[in-house]
Amino acid sequence: MGGIIYLSYWIPKKLGKKKLGIILSRILSVGVILLILSFVFDDILFFKRDAKKYLSEQKIELNDDFEILNNQSGGVMDYYHRFELEISQVDKNRLINEIRSAENFQDSVISYYHLPSYFDRYSGELITANYETDREFKTEFYQPNGKGMAPTYRIISISKIDKKLTFEDIIE
Repeated sequence: MGGIIYLSYWIPKKLGKKKLGIILSRILSVGVILLILSFVFDDILFFKRDAKKYLSEQKIELNDDFEILNNQSGGVMDYYHRFELEISQVDKNRLINEIRSAENFQDSVISYYHLPSYFDRYSGELITANYETDREFKTEFYQPNGKGMAPTYRIISISKIDKKLTFEDIIE
């Protein structure tokens, strides 16, 4: 990246346009710095509207106010994004009822379930699983995105013990 910035200065300078080279190299430098800072502060710059956006993509709406308890993301080849919210008791009960009333709800307690291991990684339709573990109600979404593309795999968990909703987005 540093080479491109240097060339953006050096080429105009050789053509007799030193000021243009300085301007171009500074613009590119600022762009690179902003890109680096966006990765560094990505977890800090996560707001309620971002959480609502992720949840609405899975057709989950929170009607009441909530608090962001935790937000983590990372990984280069395998990207992982996880956030935890403290939701209202009303939203918790409504979401649990939605999971329980889903057509594909598994009412037996499952200790471990990994939806991608049951289906083709590259082709197929959106698959959802709704089930209950000993500690949580879960809804999973798995959608292959085509050959060479990472599938969309998201898990939303609602704690039985407290008013916590956990969202996980896993790109393997």
